[in-house]
Amino acid sequence: MTALAGLKVLDVATLFAGPLAATLLGDHGADVIKVEHPRGDPSRTHGAAKDGVGLWWKMLGRNKRSITLVLSTPEGQDVFRELAADADVIIENFRPGTLERWGLGPDVLRERNPGLVLARVTGFGQFGPYASRPGFGTLAEAMSGFAAITGEPDGPPTLPPFGLADGVTALTTAFAIMTALRAREQTGRGQDVDMAIIEPLLTVLGPQLIAYDQLGELQPRHGNRSSNNAPRNTYQCADGRWVAVSTSAQSIAERVMRLVGRPELIDEPWFAAGWSRAQHADELDEAVGAWMAARDRDEVVAAFEKAEAAVAPIYTAADVLADPQYDALGSVVTVDDDELGPIRFQNVPFRLSETPGAVRTAGPPLGRHTAEVLGELGIDAQRLEQLRAAGAV
Repeated sequence: MTALAGLKVLDVATLFAGPLAATLLGDHGADVIKVEHPRGDPSRTHGAAKDGVGLWWKMLGRNKRSITLVLSTPEGQDVFRELAADADVIIENFRPGTLERWGLGPDVLRERNPGLVLARVTGFGQFGPYASRPGFGTLAEAMSGFAAITGEPDGPPTLPPFGLADGVTALTTAFAIMTALRAREQTGRGQDVDMAIIEPLLTVLGPQLIAYDQLGELQPRHGNRSSNNAPRNTYQCADGRWVAVSTSAQSIAERVMRLVGRPELIDEPWFAAGWSRAQHADELDEAVGAWMAARDRDEVVAAFEKAEAAVAPIYTAADVLADPQYDALGSVVTVDDDELGPIRFQNVPFRLSETPGAVRTAGPPLGRHTAEVLGELGIDAQRLEQLRAAGAV
């Protein structure tokens, strides 16, 4: 049994935030129909490929059925309205007004399906002075304040080397959809989810806004350090490998200083609070760094674990695939794929004790399920050929 079995989701979004939200729903049993232009979702050609097959798509397109449909054509619009008539959720990321221009706006779709939840994922939301601008996760990472506080103190604002804003938005969108579906159970009505990619990062960035509002303070860039505690950094060990240390808890900070042979620092008045320790980060980093530099990484990690102090090795993807904790949790799944054979990628990101999710299939070839899905609408082979001739699929 899966928690979302029987839920029909139309994924009409492209690239990352919207499609990843749909992926998370599919992990728990929703029937996710990926509606793609015949060119395919751009994620099929993003990043690394093997034998011409995009690897990012294999993860992002998991647990989905792929159909091709051109929504800008009248014939494609007719088919989409048929698909939407019994859908529970639609996820789209067109610029505001696009669906309406195609005759596929929420008012039209809810004439036949009043319980429809329409999740609209855009860079800047459905209204406001920036609503019509094209938006990507990079812009959200810039405008949220993330880039301004990331990087070395004397360096430039720094963007993440992966789709951080898209990923956070995907998680938030999936939560918003489930909230709307819960509301539907009470009201019988669907609703729109207006998800602007610039917003979710504001929540996870913490107290920057209130600190400026109340104190006029702007968080500076600290590199790997923190404004809230120290020592907190990455440190290189004798064998050239790296570890990360966090001392968010006072007791952990004290254990670290005892471990590295500097217990006298604990008695300093400034050591009693994380914010004041952060003002002495140079001294604390020197103490921890010198101790680390004299020992191999495995020795460092073992000593920290024995002392019950928080440490983690800096991993690459190769390390993740070999790690026993990830293996125990089942964080990586192996899937037999028609195109590539056995492949490994991230599993469902949490475990439910009664209705666990699962990765059933990797991302399918473009249009693999067009005939199957449209056949479920009663579209026979003759009409399918007419749709192909009209350039609608």
